[in-house]
Amino acid sequence: MRLNIPTYFTMLRVIMIPVFVLVFYLPFQWGYSISALIFFIAAVTDWLDGFLARYLKQTTSFGAFLDPVADKLMVSVALVLVAEHFHSYVITLPAATLIAREIIISALRELMAELGKRCNIAVTWISKAKTTVQMLALITLLWHHQELVILGIISLYISVILTLFSIFQYLYVAWCTILIKK
Repeated sequence: MRLNIPTYFTMLRVIMIPVFVLVFYLPFQWGYSISALIFFIAAVTDWLDGFLARYLKQTTSFGAFLDPVADKLMVSVALVLVAEHFHSYVITLPAATLIAREIIISALRELMAELGKRCNIAVTWISKAKTTVQMLALITLLWHHQELVILGIISLYISVILTLFSIFQYLYVAWCTILIKK
């Protein structure tokens, strides 16, 4: 297996997770700002590794496997931290919805791959918009600067709405594929 720059960025995101968690729990007010910065850097490297893999023509099977795993891990950990910190159903309910969506989509992609139809469950513009809004929500909620919390909560709910649209879209495509397969 040959590693390349995009794969190194993806691996960096995985390595950043424990650092991100530890910094979030530091007993200093600036710990929240630094954890938000770490998450921001992870979000940028998520975009950058995909861009570089395509631009440099360095896509690999390992990178295709690790990239979504790194994304889901980082986002899920951030959602758990935010839900635990705010300790409110206002945050926990959308966080649980977003994590559930990631699990469902992962399982759905595996099922479609088993049927030889993985390309039918390609990333859509709604999913990309959801990811962008979700990243904004998580950065602001991790930072939890008083004036930005409401922006984070609004963004979180917008990402949930986009999540519901995207999951129904994916499920519809999968359902049609499975019916046609039989």
